[in-house]
Amino acid sequence: MTQGSAGVLALAVLTACSAGTPVGIASPSAALPPPATVAIVPADKAGNVPTDQTVLISARGGTLRNVTITGPDGGLAGELSADSTQWRSKRYARPGATYTVSALAANPAGQTTKTTSTFTTVKAKSTYSIEQLLPHKYDTGLTVGVGMPIMITFDKDITDRVSVERNLTVRTSKPVEGAWHWFDDRHVDFRPKVYWPARTKVRLEARLEGVPGGDGMYGKRDYTLDFTIGRSQITSGSTQNHHLKVKRDGKVVRNMPMSAGQGGVWKYYTTSGIHLAMSREPVTVMTSPGIGPGQAGYYQLTVYNTVRISSSGEYVHSAPWSVGSQGYANVSHGCVNVSPANAAWFIKNTLIGDPIIITGSPRPLEPTNGWGHWQENWKQWLQWSSLKASHTESL
Repeated sequence: MTQGSAGVLALAVLTACSAGTPVGIASPSAALPPPATVAIVPADKAGNVPTDQTVLISARGGTLRNVTITGPDGGLAGELSADSTQWRSKRYARPGATYTVSALAANPAGQTTKTTSTFTTVKAKSTYSIEQLLPHKYDTGLTVGVGMPIMITFDKDITDRVSVERNLTVRTSKPVEGAWHWFDDRHVDFRPKVYWPARTKVRLEARLEGVPGGDGMYGKRDYTLDFTIGRSQITSGSTQNHHLKVKRDGKVVRNMPMSAGQGGVWKYYTTSGIHLAMSREPVTVMTSPGIGPGQAGYYQLTVYNTVRISSSGEYVHSAPWSVGSQGYANVSHGCVNVSPANAAWFIKNTLIGDPIIITGSPRPLEPTNGWGHWQENWKQWLQWSSLKASHTESL
C-alpha cells in the first residue's frame, strides 16, 4: 500500500466515525409521534340538539385522559371504552341548556391535546313531573307486603311511553323478573311476575330529567324511592266457608271467622280475587254507597280497626254486631266482618301490600278496583308494557 492510499483510507474511516447518527438510534425529530386529535359529537356550537342524543368523544392517534361535560345541572356522566379511545354519555341532557365539553387526549409519547366545544339542546314546550309515587311512608313506613306494586302517576299525559319506561330502573337485592304496565297515559305501575321475595330491598330510579314524554315535553327532574319487602304474609278466605286464614312465611298464624257480603244486590257482594291491603285505618266512617240520607237502606256507621282492600269501599274490619254470624253466614254490605279482637290483631299485623285473597263470590275484583294488579295473569300484564318483561338490576 502506498502512502497516498493509506491517507484515503484514514479519511474514509474518519468520515464513517464522525458523520450522521449511529446505526439503530433514531433521530429525536423522527421519534416524536404527531399529536392526538379529538372528535366531538354534537359539533361545536350545535343548536337544537335532542336531549336524548348521545355525546360521543373519540381520540385518534392516542387515548383520552380526561373528559368533562358541564351544564346547568352539574354536567353529564358517561363511560370510557376499554381502550380509552371513546367516551359516551349515559344520561339525557336538560332541555334548553348549554353544555361545555372539555376533552384531554395524549399521544403515545405523552404529549397532550386539549379540545373544547359547546352545544345547546332543544327548548322544551312543557315539562312533566311525577305527581304521586307509591309506596310512600303511610303508617307502616317503607316496609311493605310481598304483593306491593310500584305505582307512578304523572301530572301530564305521556305519549312517548317507550322513552319514559326505558328510564325507569328497578334495582333489587335479590333477582326479580317484573314489568311495567300502563293503565293509561298518566299511570304506569311495576309488579313482579310472582310475589316479591320476602325481605328484598328495592330501589326505583326514575331518571326522567330531559327524557321526552311527548311532543316538545320533557321530564323536569329525577326521582329515587327505596323500600323493603317484609315477611311474606298472605291471607285467604272464602265467602262459602266464612273463615280467613293468615299464613306468615308459609305457616298459619291466625284463623278468623268472618262474614262477607250478603249479596242479593250486586254491590252487596264481596269481590272475589287477589286484593292488596291499601291502608290501615283505626277509625273509618262508612256510608251506604249510592243511597242518600232519608232514602231506604241509608246508613252512616263508624267502624274501628279497618284495613282497606279495594277502592269500591271494601274493608276487613271490626264488626261486633255480626259476631254471631261470623263463621256461619254472610250478612254485610260487602265488607269482610271479623270480631273486635281479630280486627285489632289484623290491623296490627298487616303491611300495606299484603295479599288478601277472597274466593267464592260471583262478583270479581276488577284489575282497576284499588290495587287489583294481581287479577291480571302475566300474559295480560305484559300486553300493556312498552318494553315487556325484564329482570331487575342488582342493588
